[in-house]
Amino acid sequence: MKRTIITFGGYFEDFISKLSEEEVNKIDYILALLSNGNRISTKFMKHLQDGLFELRAMYNGNIYRVFFCFDEDKIVVLFNGFQKKTQKTPQNEINKALRIKKEYYGTKHSNKELQ
Repeated sequence: MKRTIITFGGYFEDFISKLSEEEVNKIDYILALLSNGNRISTKFMKHLQDGLFELRAMYNGNIYRVFFCFDEDKIVVLFNGFQKKTQKTPQNEINKALRIKKEYYGTKHSNKELQ
């Protein structure tokens, strides 16, 4: 099953614009695996909480995380991501992604009511 990848709020675009071409290629590779509906190793993807997932990419000793969720047949990239510098994903980053996820679903619900 092929999934469509969409972004919300410009967070992902802002994050990706600050990365090198090689780092972007690594994230794009993992997104391609995810969009093709293949089973993905926890090396590349992890469920955090409340339907929030993180995409995990490593390049040249640096670790990057991008938060996303699934919405029907879409992959919604929610958060600009960050370069991970600690062993554990910081709770403030998770909380921010959960707020953006809530905003996404609120906007989606509002748009359906207007149609």
